[in-house]
Amino acid sequence: MQSNSSDSRKARAMLTLSRAVVYIILVFLSVLCLFSFYMLIINSTRSNADLQGGFRFLPQGNFLVNLKNAWTDSSINIPRGMANSFFVAAATALLTTYFSALTAYGLHAYDFKLKKAATTFILAVMVIPKQVSASGFVQLCYRFGLTDSYLPLILPGIAAPVVFFYMKQYMASVLPMEIVDAARVDGSGEFRTFNRIVLPMIKPAIAVQMIFSFVESWNNYFLPALLLNKNEMKTVPIMIAQLRAADYSKFDLGKVYMFILLAILPVLAVYIVLSRFIIKGVTAGSVKG
Repeated sequence: MQSNSSDSRKARAMLTLSRAVVYIILVFLSVLCLFSFYMLIINSTRSNADLQGGFRFLPQGNFLVNLKNAWTDSSINIPRGMANSFFVAAATALLTTYFSALTAYGLHAYDFKLKKAATTFILAVMVIPKQVSASGFVQLCYRFGLTDSYLPLILPGIAAPVVFFYMKQYMASVLPMEIVDAARVDGSGEFRTFNRIVLPMIKPAIAVQMIFSFVESWNNYFLPALLLNKNEMKTVPIMIAQLRAADYSKFDLGKVYMFILLAILPVLAVYIVLSRFIIKGVTAGSVKG
């Protein structure tokens, strides 16, 4: 009995120690992740002259001045740029997640001869870097007059192999075919079944991929820089690059940090709005289980 009690105490002690180590590591990683964001906030409160002097870990009193200078900068239109980026990112996120989920549903719910070949082809496209096909895609856009248009930035997002793969794997784990078969027996069409039954069941996966797709499109600099020439069409990453490349006499580092801070806020808002669907999905799954 004493031996069993001693072993039990040792096991509890080891469990407590392992948990403490895990918590310490998680706290350390969290601090590393948040430190850069904290420094961004601090630097947005400092003047250009103060920033040239080195690091500070406490906020200064130049926040409103930097906000005014960035918001009213004559060389760029920040409100228009943020509206442009939000439109492109939101449209891309919606189309990417919907059509990737629709494709994944087609390959999950149907059996046909080329099913494995189609899946393999899509996964093969996933490993090809976007930069490989970018040159030909840009030339194609110039040939068809698609420059200074958001279509080349939005429509390619429909073909998203990574999102398709995630959706297919998620459907395999949470979408029983019995439900789909029952809907078919009741006379439900395929699109109606997908929109009314399948989409609500995979809502957490859709929320996750919408966040990732939105952030990727919001931060996209490569293609917009090659295709957008008109100032009123430019997106946030292009404007940030223009601020950083300004003439030295007009360069204001405090204004740059403020613009970067403003550019992060819509991403945080989208995450906050969509994360509640992820939490609801996890909670519903745990209750059903």
